Amino acid sequence: MHLEQRINAFVKLGDFLRQFSNEVVTKHDNIEYNNLFFDGFKHQIKLAQEHNGWFTTQNLRFAFKNWANALTQNSIKTWLKPYQIETFTPKKVAIIMAGNIPLVGFHDFLSVLITGHNVLVKQSSNDKHLLPYLAKYLEHIEPSFKGKIAFTQEKLENFDAVIATGSNNTARYFEYYFKNKPSIIRNNRNSVAILTGNETDEDLQNLSEDIFRYYGLGCRSVSKLFVPNNYNFDAFFKAIYHWHPIINEAKYANNYDYNKAVYLMSEFDMLENGFLMIKEDQSYASPIATLFYEFYDDITRLKEKINAETQQIQCIVAKGFSENEVAFGATQNPELWDYADSVDSIEFLLSI
Repeated sequence: MHLEQRINAFVKLGDFLRQFSNEVVTKHDNIEYNNLFFDGFKHQIKLAQEHNGWFTTQNLRFAFKNWANALTQNSIKTWLKPYQIETFTPKKVAIIMAGNIPLVGFHDFLSVLITGHNVLVKQSSNDKHLLPYLAKYLEHIEPSFKGKIAFTQEKLENFDAVIATGSNNTARYFEYYFKNKPSIIRNNRNSVAILTGNETDEDLQNLSEDIFRYYGLGCRSVSKLFVPNNYNFDAFFKAIYHWHPIINEAKYANNYDYNKAVYLMSEFDMLENGFLMIKEDQSYASPIATLFYEFYDDITRLKEKINAETQQIQCIVAKGFSENEVAFGATQNPELWDYADSVDSIEFLLSI
């Protein structure tokens, strides 16, 4: 199977996903194998929602839209242009996926197959309904993928390399267990925003998307703010208020109530507006419905701190802070070349 065939297959998969990315799901006649797969995927979406209460209709639509936008001829070819992807004997690459947001492991899945390797997927129990179904669609679109895609719930065996994502604890286990295999091991990371006090209302409204999308469960979700000394949070609270309906969602509200009770009983200082608490804390990983913040008094020292702790940070949301910063509101819309942990997975896959 040539690279062009693989690209075309994923482009068609993107077209299929686009049907499910809008508020009104609309079946299009020009999508290949739609009669066979459309209603089935609607059922898989329903199963995913029933199995994981964080996978709301809105968040699933958002994920499908992002992937539909990424899986275009132009985007995929721009992504792959710097690499020499030549015919070689394919290896079997195992992927251990997280399950914190819908299709969170799809980029690894795409990367393995687009480079010509075979994939062995071990999914999280929190996100097990969507990808196997999309893999079946991919096999119908491009029959050459048959035999190159496998899923397992058992112990991983007979593979040549591994890409594994997990918590800090599981990452240490992965590093030991896969020490004799070429590997990419990812652990916990969080995203931060650097505020100066000069942000516009639009900047702060966009920042709310980085904070609340996927309930803050993603590594690209902003979980911490760095703010100048004596920062006034009034403008911030006003700008994010349009997200207040989130408190009507049971799982989020339960976390909000629980964490608020813990903070109050522990007599922690915090600010809250009825659906988000902000607490001064040096940690990066904040609980659901909570945002940590830390004051700074010198931008140079803050840059030194961020550089020293870069292994804990996925994205830096800012305006004019660093060359690797992400624009306000853009953390959950990565391009294909925005690699997790800044580790180039295509380069890795071409080297094994």
